[in-house]
Amino acid sequence: MLIAPGCDLNLPNPNNPTEAEVLTTRDGLLALSVGMRQFYANSALEAVILTPGATARELRGISTFTNVLEVEAGGADLPNNNANITNLWSRLLRVAGMAEDLTTSAPTVLSADPATRDAVLAHANLFRAIALGTLSQCFEQAPLTTSRQGGPAATFVPREQLLSEAIRLLDEAQQLITATPPSADFNTKVLGSAFDLINTINAYRVRYTLQAGNYAATLAAANSIDLTKRSVFQYNNQNPNPIYQSAVVARNFRPRELTGFGLPAALAYPNDARVAFYIGQETINNAPQPVVTGFFATINTSIPAYLPDEIRLSRAEALVRSGGSLAAAVQDINAVRTQAPGADLYGVGANLPTYSGPVTTEALLLEIYRQRSAELYLTGLRLPDSRRFGRPAPPATGTPPASAERNRNFYPYPQQERLTNPNVPADPAI
Repeated sequence: MLIAPGCDLNLPNPNNPTEAEVLTTRDGLLALSVGMRQFYANSALEAVILTPGATARELRGISTFTNVLEVEAGGADLPNNNANITNLWSRLLRVAGMAEDLTTSAPTVLSADPATRDAVLAHANLFRAIALGTLSQCFEQAPLTTSRQGGPAATFVPREQLLSEAIRLLDEAQQLITATPPSADFNTKVLGSAFDLINTINAYRVRYTLQAGNYAATLAAANSIDLTKRSVFQYNNQNPNPIYQSAVVARNFRPRELTGFGLPAALAYPNDARVAFYIGQETINNAPQPVVTGFFATINTSIPAYLPDEIRLSRAEALVRSGGSLAAAVQDINAVRTQAPGADLYGVGANLPTYSGPVTTEALLLEIYRQRSAELYLTGLRLPDSRRFGRPAPPATGTPPASAERNRNFYPYPQQERLTNPNVPADPAI
């Protein structure tokens, strides 16, 4: 009886829609939009923050897992099969792939509802841009589009082209929802009350145009953002804050020190109130040890999609690098330096005196780097910032010393990708 002909045990699961159902129905596309952002917030963001955080010396890998020890050591010996590097790569490409599916399907499925269609497209553009932009921060090259099963292997392009495409996607997203505001249905079912789509799009336009050296575009995007509006990734017991899970519960990483944000002593401000926001203490073997707090303090603490002071500091940097008003740059720097924790949208405040150093290009860029390193602690930006501001590179051979400000420039390409894709380029030395 158990092998009677005609018996099919592959029964359909009504709670698990097929890919065709997801990509060919309105509800499916809205659900995929939610799932894409949730996957980024719950999975990709963990890799975006923790791995570059250890590489750029914000964090110390403290567990005995091989993958954590390898990232902590860095240098030329970081292997291609490191699980942290593989996760960073694969999770970002998965976000990009979901965004590509939405971009392909939405114009047809939602053709009768332009307000929902354009919102789905803008939202997908945002997360594909974040995926490509973050890949450009961590790898010298990466694919612009994902490869599909049975299709050709993905080709690689230089990181500058990844940034250019990220900016194009964000510009298009901004134009879409400016011309056609998102529908109430999209706002309710996809965005909710916590995620501000238009300001987040413009914040990432600021981020990537700055990294690309397009300072006029940086200034224009920065001036379009309402810095009083919040935009966050939300968490709960079923979808826990991933940094809390890995750094606090699993204890894979901890801040490198109780003060200073992992900066050289000469760059850290001794009375910076942001230390108390981002770094807590716990006692182990009768000795105080640092532990991450702030946006990672509990299982359900929200993580901002961007911080208002990133915009102010980016505007200051764009002014300085483009030969703009140094006085205006100092105004933005002081807005960050003097802000009390209670005055900030998220409670991040330096509470420092106004800037009193030289008003020169070199001095202001160093001050901007110092402020970014503290204000944007554990946002995934220290590694690209370290390169952009010309901070000392790690040695080309051997394990970098503990005093190195970063232990890699770019990551090697994952072995899993190299085994299946003949287009993977040679690894960078460091």
